[in-house]
Amino acid sequence: MAEGDDDLPRDAKIVKSLLKSMGVEDYEPRVIHQFLGLWYQYAVDVLLDAHVYSEHAGKTTVDCDDIKLAIQSKVNFSFSQPPPREVQLELAKNRNKIPLPKSIASSGIPLPPELDTLISPNYQLLIPKEQSSRAMEETEEEEENEESGDPNTSQEPKTNLPQQMTPQRVSFPLAKRSN
Repeated sequence: MAEGDDDLPRDAKIVKSLLKSMGVEDYEPRVIHQFLGLWYQYAVDVLLDAHVYSEHAGKTTVDCDDIKLAIQSKVNFSFSQPPPREVQLELAKNRNKIPLPKSIASSGIPLPPELDTLISPNYQLLIPKEQSSRAMEETEEEEENEESGDPNTSQEPKTNLPQQMTPQRVSFPLAKRSN
């Protein structure tokens, strides 16, 4: 054993030998204490669960079956098994059937088409049909009034607009992806 191992408790020596057997030679001394903390916490959790299982079964003492059940429940709760290889291969095959989007040819970072980006417009605007032509006329009138210096004409309410305009729907193409 290395120097300073005589001071270590038996559990710390076991952790140190486990690290050495796994090929870990260089580590901070706190690592051993962290492993010991995890080790003790795991043992306490398993024993407490085993005690609960034995009480539920109506037993007065904890036996080996209770501990096995506690360990198995801890493993099932803490770790999940990956799906079988065949399932993963089938999922990969289905996913890889869909081709990647074509990139936009430009200098710099290649980007996917605008339909596939999150910054493409995905909304619709409701614009009245006659608003655009009347808006242009109003803008021209306001500019003429400002140039002539008549402040009263620009503040007058405009009542010559029809009360009911037929709205024109303007929409941006939202391509539906086929998966």
